Amino acid sequence: MAHKVYSDNTTKFFITVIGLVIIAIVLKELSHIFIPLVIAVFLYFVFSPLNDFLMKKKVPGFLITILDLILTGVVLYSAGRIIVDSLLQFTDGLPAYGNKLNSIVRDFAREINIRDPFFRKFDLEQTIQRLDYKSLAGGIFSSTINLVGSVLFVLFFFVFVVSGEKTIYEAIKNYYVYRKVKPQVKKIKKSFLTSSNEKTDNFESELLKARLDREKQLAETFNTITNQIQRYIIAKFSINLIAGIITSLTLSLIGLDFPIVWGLFVFLFNFIPTIGSAIALVLPVLFALVQFESTGSALLVALMMAFIQTIAFNLAEPMIIGRRLNLNPLLILLSVLIWGYIWGIVGMLISVPTTAIIKIILANSKSPYLKFLSNLMSQSQTS
Repeated sequence: MAHKVYSDNTTKFFITVIGLVIIAIVLKELSHIFIPLVIAVFLYFVFSPLNDFLMKKKVPGFLITILDLILTGVVLYSAGRIIVDSLLQFTDGLPAYGNKLNSIVRDFAREINIRDPFFRKFDLEQTIQRLDYKSLAGGIFSSTINLVGSVLFVLFFFVFVVSGEKTIYEAIKNYYVYRKVKPQVKKIKKSFLTSSNEKTDNFESELLKARLDREKQLAETFNTITNQIQRYIIAKFSINLIAGIITSLTLSLIGLDFPIVWGLFVFLFNFIPTIGSAIALVLPVLFALVQFESTGSALLVALMMAFIQTIAFNLAEPMIIGRRLNLNPLLILLSVLIWGYIWGIVGMLISVPTTAIIKIILANSKSPYLKFLSNLMSQSQTS
């Protein structure tokens, strides 16, 4: 008998692993569909507090959806203009930055005694001229078209997510209420059949009470999961945004060019733990070294950005989001690698929020097995 149980558990384990692999393959192959859908769901949670407030004010649903689309369009247009204008300014100043970079690379090569002529006589302009402009332009054009298509796809999914959210919630609730109440109905019926003194109306009242209790319990669980996901996404989004704005203002006061671009990097890359923070820190420091031609100025930029990121992501974020949602560092690394393999850069950006959402759902489950998985995903254990 023990051997049978062992075989059953082993079979379930391998079936689960095979199922996860198949799901990963499907997500990778259909990334052009699932990535916009996931981003649309994230947008829904971001706009959810505003939408709930407007619904309480009796604003029609279609007007709420239109307002969400307008706000999203304004944000995307503003961010796009900032990026394009910054790139144009960078292109205009490229000769000056190129000359500074040439001298830095040449001096560094002489100091450490590099014999390679490429570094001894480094010339950025000649290096750029060796690029295949046709392929580069074609790649940029193709990437732009794909980006515009993805944005439209996200907005398309967002409209249906906002309009169909209530229907999906009711369908899920009804399914789980029926599934959970059915065994309890049999239990109640059995207890009444064994007792000849009970009346039918008492049975009906007990059955109704059990159904209502289960509906209330599942509704509270569902609302708890939804609220925790909303708080996490909004808090993470807000912390990254505030850190990006403070970074832009600080670097602007220091005098570093393109401070808005570096603040945008802080906002985006800090969705990727550790790796993203390092990228957001290294790029402006290297640019400061080229612009100011001074290690002291580059060190100042590094210290200021390290201070901002430490305050925002090591102190403020755990206090606001809560330490209960802390994820195991090994799990974070695995999630970044796995989602990065499946969906590339976008997968790396949404890896931690997606993993945190999965952990929230598991933590609110009543199953001991799912609770165990939630504990494995945690950084610290609670009794």
